Amino acid sequence: MDGLIWASSMVMLDSARRGVPVPSLARWLLGLGIAATLAANVVHGLGHGQVGAVVGAWPAVALVGSYELLMMIIRGTQQTASDVSPETGQAVAGMPHVLQARAAEEFAGDVVAGGLPSIRVIRARLHVGQPRAQLVRAYLATLAAG
Repeated sequence: MDGLIWASSMVMLDSARRGVPVPSLARWLLGLGIAATLAANVVHGLGHGQVGAVVGAWPAVALVGSYELLMMIIRGTQQTASDVSPETGQAVAGMPHVLQARAAEEFAGDVVAGGLPSIRVIRARLHVGQPRAQLVRAYLATLAAG
């Protein structure tokens, strides 16, 4: 049953990352997997008394809790479609305004000169990963063009 919980959770996680509704089948299967695993663990632990039942239930509860924490992280990092660059008026999906301001300030000389810093330079100066550095470079290109 843990595989069912895992698979359903991964579908829900993927839906949250893509910003699409979670399929109802994933919700039902997740609920069924949680209930079945919890019931089996509690029944198995009952042979050792109430403490055994609680200890038996703990792995399923911990698994569900950790998946929910992952979902909260994914939902919290999503950017809305209304994220608009104040300089260009264009949407920059996935790039916080704070990062836009830092990038504009850090690379103002390059933008004025009509050049763009490399991804490697952006990563080093702003301490961001590859995906964010690519967003920053695209943002700087819109600034240089405008």
